[in-house]
Amino acid sequence: MMKKNQVLICILCLLSLGVAGQSDRWQQRVKYEMDIQFDVKTHRYSGKQKLAYTNNSPDTLYRVFYHLYLNAFQPGSLMDVRSRTLPDPDSRVMDRISKLKPDEIGYQKINSLKQNGKVLRHHVEDTILEVELAEPILPNTTHVFDMEFDAQVPVQIRRTGRMNKEGIDYSMAQWYPKMCEYDYEGWHSNPYVAREFYGVWGDFDVKITIDASYVVAATGYLQNPDKIGHGYSKKKITHKPGTQLTWHFKADNVHDFVWAADPDYEHTTARVDDDLELHFFFQHDSLGNWKKLESYAVDCFKIMNERFGRYPYKVYSIIQGGDGGMEYPMATLITSGRSLGGLVSVTVHEAVHSWFQMLLGNNESKYGWMDEGFTNYAQNEIMSKIMPSPIDPHIRTYSAYKELVESGLEEPLTTHADHFETNRAYGVAAYSKGSVFLHQLSYIIGKDAFDKGMKRYFQEWKFKHPNPTDFKRVMEKVSGLELDWYFENWIGTTKVVDYAVDLVGDESGKSTVLIRKTGTHPMPLDIRVTYQDGKEEWYYIPLDLMRGEKKEIANAIVLSDWGWTYPQYTFSLPRPAGEVKQIYIDPSRRMADVNMKDNQYPRDTREEKVPVLKGVRK
Repeated sequence: MMKKNQVLICILCLLSLGVAGQSDRWQQRVKYEMDIQFDVKTHRYSGKQKLAYTNNSPDTLYRVFYHLYLNAFQPGSLMDVRSRTLPDPDSRVMDRISKLKPDEIGYQKINSLKQNGKVLRHHVEDTILEVELAEPILPNTTHVFDMEFDAQVPVQIRRTGRMNKEGIDYSMAQWYPKMCEYDYEGWHSNPYVAREFYGVWGDFDVKITIDASYVVAATGYLQNPDKIGHGYSKKKITHKPGTQLTWHFKADNVHDFVWAADPDYEHTTARVDDDLELHFFFQHDSLGNWKKLESYAVDCFKIMNERFGRYPYKVYSIIQGGDGGMEYPMATLITSGRSLGGLVSVTVHEAVHSWFQMLLGNNESKYGWMDEGFTNYAQNEIMSKIMPSPIDPHIRTYSAYKELVESGLEEPLTTHADHFETNRAYGVAAYSKGSVFLHQLSYIIGKDAFDKGMKRYFQEWKFKHPNPTDFKRVMEKVSGLELDWYFENWIGTTKVVDYAVDLVGDESGKSTVLIRKTGTHPMPLDIRVTYQDGKEEWYYIPLDLMRGEKKEIANAIVLSDWGWTYPQYTFSLPRPAGEVKQIYIDPSRRMADVNMKDNQYPRDTREEKVPVLKGVRK
């Protein structure tokens, strides 16, 4: 009897450990139905929203929270004050919100809110709607929230608004009351201060009634093209002036919904393959750049499908609008006033976001580098293929990171996006240091393992909310190496990589190489030795913390592990010093050494010139 009880206890313990180990893998679920009546004369709209909210967590919820993003565009809002008190405010925002007049501000006013038919008490705090529930939401139950609201579209300032600088009437981003995300860390009801987003996976069924002269572009699939026309249908359809037209879109398994509208939109399409069609919405293509863009966009999706994983939806829309470039599920808003190369670059960047954030839906407010950094890395890779250049596609990214280090403004990547002290520190951290993180990881584990890991990451975590540990575990599995040390140092600190090489000693026909670790971030090292007769030898110094070696350099001489606390490392060459022409640490230049001048022997005293390249304006 005792043995049976012991076995039962062991089984229960194992089951409980299994449940605990998977406790952060559940995800909440939403299903939105929205009916919007839009008045283009007043720039206002009324909405009815039915939201079915499924609590897949093990917790009972007593309150819920909604984002009311448009409330940020009011004098005195947190976003307004944040912009006016930053040392380097975004030039698109500055103090503009503080100067908005009543008919220029944005707002979302909640007229009624019910839970399963019961009226709810609620309170608006800046851009967050705080809701007291009439009844708790128990685990594994679905509750229905019915809401009626009114809203006003602000003048275009940041991401959303009316009449942007290129004359697009409506860029409708962050436009509806959106349920905040609740995950294994709890609620994420962060007020909007113009940074990043985090959303609940779900389905959207949206009807937008607007003046019939307008063309609407949106997330999802148009359900009634034969009633709409406007390039969605081959049938010629004429709408009488002044009439209203209802556009009906559906999108499943996404975590946001964007739309834009303008009476002058041209609408063209291009096919990537039988399962994916790209839609383009733009005004007055006098330079022909939007037409030229089509083939580049097609190539971008083909490369992403091959290198990172298949885009699962059948439609993607590239829409002129907004104030730079901003990604959304199945669509992006981008401005047009740039060269063809600039237009292609921003389109590639926003399209790549369909993988990193739109499908791998991490909390980008906490882990912006997993969103912007991964996207920036893939953008560099793709641009080098579709618009080839002799310049290393990642050189500008590394340079931006090093310049931030030298400025003294760097903050750890663990800093929440809203709480960076400067816009520069946030931008370079998320975009550049996040991109360097990936390129440098390919150096640490090897390019083949890295490429395999990126595909596996996409396959295992698409339509989910991955965090840094999830990504790390994938890369550890494909490489067979421990990577805690890299994630802990590169993400959690501002430690820097800096190594130097010298040739010291010459005895009995051999010479000695001395490597000094002058930085604070440990790394494994690839070292190329070139002799005067042209022969090359490769040496590889593994880092003890890795508990193994990468497989990338098959012909390298693998030396003993470098214990990470040791400041110096020496090894012997089989030839005298006079026969050594050059010793070079990391010829691939994927390692983000902050001082490259001492990475080779003899020293290279030439000053490195970094090309001035325009980045993506978000």
